[in-house]
Amino acid sequence: MTPDLPSPASPLKIGTRGSPLALAQAHETRARLSKAFDLPEDAFEIVVIKTTGDKVLDRPLKEIGGKGLFTKEIEEDMLSGKIDIAVHSMKDMPVEQPGGLVLDCYLPREDVRDAFVSLTHDSLAALPSGARVGTSSLRRRAQLKARRPDLEVVEFRGNVQTRMKKLGDEVADATFLAMAGLRRLGMTEVVKSAIEVEDVLPAVAQGAIGIERRGDDSRAAALLEAIHDGPTGQRLAAERAFLAGLDGSCETPIAGLAELEGGRLRLRGEILRPDGSEVLNDDQNAPIEDGAALGAEMAAKLRAQAGGGFFDWIGG
Repeated sequence: MTPDLPSPASPLKIGTRGSPLALAQAHETRARLSKAFDLPEDAFEIVVIKTTGDKVLDRPLKEIGGKGLFTKEIEEDMLSGKIDIAVHSMKDMPVEQPGGLVLDCYLPREDVRDAFVSLTHDSLAALPSGARVGTSSLRRRAQLKARRPDLEVVEFRGNVQTRMKKLGDEVADATFLAMAGLRRLGMTEVVKSAIEVEDVLPAVAQGAIGIERRGDDSRAAALLEAIHDGPTGQRLAAERAFLAGLDGSCETPIAGLAELEGGRLRLRGEILRPDGSEVLNDDQNAPIEDGAALGAEMAAKLRAQAGGGFFDWIGG
């Protein structure tokens, strides 16, 4: 059934954060919708919403409330009807949506790898002992400490442009960014080396864009169904079930990656102590339709291996 189509006179309102990367993702969403329904781009209005996570840049996320800080205001505006859909980086999304909202549309996933970025060094291995690496990610911090305990890790928040300026100001000698974001921004020239997933497992849902809507909005549901990428949805079902089973947030160093291989789904998961002193991981596969169950089972397995105290540092 063809949905009631938006028009320049009555556009579909797309909510997004205002960073260059968030805007690039919103523009990609608009372009895909425009192409799918042969509509002019001005049938879709991009609405920029400032979130708490964007306003507070001088403290780690875990000190001010975690992942929801990048979504709360956007979701409130959607529930109130100020916007119709919202575009999110999926690695920023809590595993549960507020009542009345649905997240079931994903665009084709980009490169999932982390990128090593530095103005003075070519790779992580090339960093001298004592070098400063900037990151706001507890996952990256813990993974770095596990591999290079001789390095100093410094807090490093802000969008890609802000972080590149901080490197220029010598706040740090190197940082890690998502390859997906740099590709979407056309900034891959800053990458000194891409870090293979066999060496550093990425964040759950890294490289994926999700589009959220109101549960009772049948028009938005029909529009988004036309641009949903099924394989990305299958992969994220497993990864986010793994994250949910660990009560995952940006206060827990968790990595996970699902891949589709020959009709089956391979899931790799990893949890770390924040100082990198202990790393637990697993690697399993299952039929694609059992991905979410596999994610939950892997989370339970690693949680049991970790035993009491592994996550006691949360909130401390």
